[in-house]
Order: sequence, then structure tokens, then C-alpha cells
Amino acid sequence: MTAFTVRVPDETAARLDQLAEKLDRSRSYVAAQAIEDFIAREEWQLAEIEAGLTEADRGDFASADDVANVVGKYVKSARPS
Repeated sequence: MTAFTVRVPDETAARLDQLAEKLDRSRSYVAAQAIEDFIAREEWQLAEIEAGLTEADRGDFASADDVANVVGKYVKSARPS
């Protein structure tokens, strides 16, 4: 396991300490968990972006009808019925 120093504002350190106390965990444990969660989320997001760019490079786009159908599910028409 590697140890390193991270500088954070005093307010962030205080909040981390409060959270660690409420969770009955050490500051180090909570900080390590936060870093692991951040890395997992960022890796997932970047992988999804890269997959979307690969699809776009292949020309794999939704048709106008596909987009209209999805928008129609969530947007009410402004036209009177």
C-alpha cells in the first residue's frame, strides 16, 4: 500500500473528520474510499465517452425519428389538443 500527502482546505479536513467520526472510521479510511469512488466514477465516465466517440466515428447516430420519439416521451407538446 502506498501512502502520500494530500493538501485540502481546513474546512474540507474538518468535514472529513466529522464524517469519519460518524462512520466510526479513520480519516485515512474515509479519504481512501473517497479517492477509490472518484477514480471508479471517472473511469466509467471516460469509458462511456470513448465508446460514444467510437460510435460517432463509425457514423452510428440515432435517426431523426428515434430522437423525436425519445423527446416526445418527456416533453409535452406546446400545441393545444
